[in-house]
Amino acid sequence: MAGGAGRGAAGADGTGVQMAGGRPAGSNMEMDGATRTLPSSGRPSGAVRLSRGLLFGRNYGLSPGSRLLPPRCQENADPQKMAFLLRKQWTLYSVSPLYKFSSADLKDYARALGVFIAAEKQKGLAVDVDAELGVRVTMSGLPELRGSEQDPGAVHVQLSLRSSPKNSEEKLIWSGWFCCVAGDDLLENLPEDFTCLPLFLVNGAESYTAIVGSWFQKTFDCCFRRLAISPLNLTWMAAMWTGCKMDKNTAAMELLFSVPHLPQPLDISYAIHPEDVKALWDTVQKTPGEITQEEVDVFMECLYSHFHRHFKIHLSATKLVKVSTGIASAHCDGIIKFLQSQYLIGVLMLLTELAISQIQ
Repeated sequence: MAGGAGRGAAGADGTGVQMAGGRPAGSNMEMDGATRTLPSSGRPSGAVRLSRGLLFGRNYGLSPGSRLLPPRCQENADPQKMAFLLRKQWTLYSVSPLYKFSSADLKDYARALGVFIAAEKQKGLAVDVDAELGVRVTMSGLPELRGSEQDPGAVHVQLSLRSSPKNSEEKLIWSGWFCCVAGDDLLENLPEDFTCLPLFLVNGAESYTAIVGSWFQKTFDCCFRRLAISPLNLTWMAAMWTGCKMDKNTAAMELLFSVPHLPQPLDISYAIHPEDVKALWDTVQKTPGEITQEEVDVFMECLYSHFHRHFKIHLSATKLVKVSTGIASAHCDGIIKFLQSQYLIGVLMLLTELAISQIQ
């Protein structure tokens, strides 16, 4: 195979494969385990550590023996309040607990962050807090985005741009939100004065992500790290999302693999019809509502064997970099796109677990 020369084929049963040289647009591949912090805003953003030395009672492993299948969202959850989360590309970060954060003070925080952004844009010059600012900051609570009553409510941060003081129209330029879904074990061991919102999702320019992150780090003594998703956890996502019951699923499962040790990058895309992949999962799963590491391994081995039978390629020798299903899509660089509101909470439970496991 020569990188850069794309070719495609399809199996007799509709299984599809596409190979193309080069990385997907916007992808930034790195070695597994590489640490990435917030984008630089031109000044140090703080060390990647828990500055107050918190210790947690549970060791959050990335590959537990079993997990529950994602539950559906509660029927009383308002889908309109979650609609802004869907079909957008979110970049993932893990966040250490926030010190002396209060959800009752969101309006004050938004005002202070707005002043900080204006000062950064003016390179540190003094800013009149009563002046009309070009960027307007809003912070609001999202109580629907929690897995239990013990979870703190999610916090949504938005930056909007006013073209001029006389123009009331605003354009959303950046959005981010903090959440903790089913983080009960961590919350039980959290010292007083700390708030656990370990998962931070961002949609917008890295320059604003750096400034917003810098303000949160200075104000609440926390730190941020890019949250990568390992190939192992991508296989969990592929199996878990396949096992979700949907009223109607017309989206194929697509797995994207990167072929290592070639002069030029080469990617392989493997698409499976949703009915076929669901039928395979039903033959693999043993305990309804639960999934084990053994089941994940058997599920992926069946897919790899099927692929090799048609195309004579050993996918086990490649690296899984992306999983796409009708529920969501996830990339190893820590990029997620939610496609179904009914399983949003379930997807966030797994992402919260991965974020907590990265807090040290």
